[in-house]
Amino acid sequence: MSTAMKLGYTAGYWGAGPPAGVPEAIAAAEDLGFDSVWTAEAYGSDALTPLAWWGAQTSRIRLGTSICQLSARTPAATAMAAITLDHLSGGRFILGLGASGPQVAEGWYGDDYHKPLARTREYVEIIRRILARDAPVDFQGEHYKLPNPSGTGYGKPLKSITHPLRADLPIYVAAEGPKNVALAAEIADGWIPMFYAPRVDGFYRDALAEGFARPGARRAADNFEIACLVPLIIADDVESAADAYRPVLALYIGGMGAREVNFHNNVFARMGYEGEAKLIQDLYLDGKKAEATAAVPTRLVEDVALVGPKEKLRDDLDAWRDSAVTTMLVSGDTAQLRTVAELVFG
Repeated sequence: MSTAMKLGYTAGYWGAGPPAGVPEAIAAAEDLGFDSVWTAEAYGSDALTPLAWWGAQTSRIRLGTSICQLSARTPAATAMAAITLDHLSGGRFILGLGASGPQVAEGWYGDDYHKPLARTREYVEIIRRILARDAPVDFQGEHYKLPNPSGTGYGKPLKSITHPLRADLPIYVAAEGPKNVALAAEIADGWIPMFYAPRVDGFYRDALAEGFARPGARRAADNFEIACLVPLIIADDVESAADAYRPVLALYIGGMGAREVNFHNNVFARMGYEGEAKLIQDLYLDGKKAEATAAVPTRLVEDVALVGPKEKLRDDLDAWRDSAVTTMLVSGDTAQLRTVAELVFG
């Protein structure tokens, strides 16, 4: 049975400069009944500053990061930012976290990307201890140690000076592979997927169920949020709409990562596009970007995006409503957001 779908507006991360029209789009999203607004970071603009700046002009809509990268900040620094933004927004902040990939973690931040799942588990645990404020934080994990035992020896466990507005501030984890999805279900309040396909919804539900079944799991399926980026391109015909999104898919499938390590490529291989994903990657890494883009099948685009005339999109939305996704994250100008609200809310 179809269920009510929430909407979120995503501003993404910046290109060469700040994107135009975001404050107006956020204002429209709040007026239209959107549940949340999200910012991101890659290796340019950060996620927290724009969210605070733009979010200051809002009063109701929730404010989320999709995502803050683990390597960008220590767990304590991320907890401090979360506590601060939650207070300033009156309890509307959602902390979205993700490990990113080795190219960014090691190439941009100079971090070590080994064992991203174990690092994510420790990172979230430290933040939860800081938010709980039950005791000074003494954490000696494999990847993070507070206090640092290799320092001067003068470090001591500390407790946040600022009292968190919410000890249960929601933490969402970005994940693509089944093990990471299961981890998100186990330790987080929500999951931020990328390139979700309702056609293989059962695969995601199985991975989530594994996490929910683990001892000490924080949530269950009925109170767990899934906030998913859903590209939406309206055009008179499917092919022209798909053409607008093919370059993005070619970039992620083909060029966002090394030949041996590309998590996005793996997502589409698991969907049944192993041959197509390999071809797209081979072409892209050989410098044939136009050919890689042309090699993206229309059916693949339709699996992860809403493309085509409005009437088709209205019908295609049923699959998303029937999926595990609880919030669709969409982008666009104010006119596009109004159209999306009309399609989703009726």
